Amino acid sequence: MINTGNHVDTVLEVKNLKAGFGDHIILDQISFAVATREIRVILGSSGGGKSTLLNAILGLMRVKEGSVSFFGEGEKKANAPIPQTVRERCGVLFQNGALLSSMTLADNVALPLRTHRPELPLVVVEEMVAQKLESVSMLDAWHKYPAELSGGMRKRAALARALIMDPGLLFCDEPTSGLDPVTSRALDELLLKLRDQFGIAVVVVTHELDSIKTIADKLLFLSAGKVLFDGDLPQGIASKEPELVRFFDRQAMVEETQRTRIQFRVPLKIGLRP
Repeated sequence: MINTGNHVDTVLEVKNLKAGFGDHIILDQISFAVATREIRVILGSSGGGKSTLLNAILGLMRVKEGSVSFFGEGEKKANAPIPQTVRERCGVLFQNGALLSSMTLADNVALPLRTHRPELPLVVVEEMVAQKLESVSMLDAWHKYPAELSGGMRKRAALARALIMDPGLLFCDEPTSGLDPVTSRALDELLLKLRDQFGIAVVVVTHELDSIKTIADKLLFLSAGKVLFDGDLPQGIASKEPELVRFFDRQAMVEETQRTRIQFRVPLKIGLRP
């Protein structure tokens, strides 16, 4: 947590969240908190409940028990609607970007403003869109359509839209999924820059090791729908919990496998020569 004065400034608090379908429990008694300017990464093995947790927090699925508190405004009990004033303080970067193909980049970014702030003059909307596009280095793509953009550009454009309402809390679902390593690194660095520039807290669902090690302040590791680890990045990497050890050792295992394959191929090729 980040201390501001004599208290901890908490922008999101989840308590005892339980969710599932029928008798099948996907999330079981999940509790954690996110502080201002903190990047909290939700990670775990496939099927552990990462995206389900994000959907539950955002009110996109029904939950069985628990509560969620945004910006210290009081707990929202299970399935109670999130007030519109709170929703407008939360930005969401969806996994596929979710840009509308029939609209230009500028119109996509302006959409939340035109939906929730219809009273704003066009000149003000255009100025705000320009500021957000410039913050993600996309101002020169103002008139382009999503189909004209690369995968990384679409992610940055969707990020500009997620920030257009100046949220205090940003949710990102697998932001670097499907991107090449160079583009992924650039997007990670952009998230760090925007966190520092706008003072927002960020909740990121990802399984990408490089991203986790680059951006995470704190980790929430889910296993079979339960919290296996809740702590900062160095503690998570140093943990002796077998599932965490296997998770963080994946890259080393991949690199070792690749070296073994190379060493194995060379003698075979030499031996087959006449």
